Amino acid sequence: MATKRLKESPSQTAGPYVHIGCTPNFAGITGVYASDPGATMLTGATEGERITITGTVFDGDGAPLTDALVEIWQADAAGHFGTTNTGFTGWGRCPADQSTGAWRLDTIRPGATGDGAAHITFWIVARGINVGLHTRMYFPDDPKLPSDPWLSLVEDTRRETLIASQVADGHFHFDIHLQGPNETVFFDA
Repeated sequence: MATKRLKESPSQTAGPYVHIGCTPNFAGITGVYASDPGATMLTGATEGERITITGTVFDGDGAPLTDALVEIWQADAAGHFGTTNTGFTGWGRCPADQSTGAWRLDTIRPGATGDGAAHITFWIVARGINVGLHTRMYFPDDPKLPSDPWLSLVEDTRRETLIASQVADGHFHFDIHLQGPNETVFFDA
């Protein structure tokens, strides 16, 4: 007897509805959550250096995506995921500014996990993206960069697309380019 199998449905772009589902307050839909999920990563006293990460997601023509949504996942200051530190969530979400495309996340600098360098995992969705994109952001002064197993998979000429620039104490800048000569390296999830 033949088994009926469900066929995979076609993927769809995030479209204009990603903000309604992920950041309803930002989309003008109030009363669902007091604040949008992931809007605040630091909920009280926590161990670690507080940092700010800013950036913009750019399309292949170099134009900022004003409808992008950036989400991050990271370890705590000791390099542990799923921390029991009640003042730190370990993940955050930020919609791009609708006029400039800029985004900002306030978090802590993560500790190194295992043998790898300290990093933050990014997930990006926006119009025209069928499946969320995954990348990593590394810190420019991390002595473990040369031996990081993920960075070693990336061509030397493209590694810089994964390393943030430090613009001030506690402030890092990380632009994400979807295509073009500065295209950010993306990983399969």
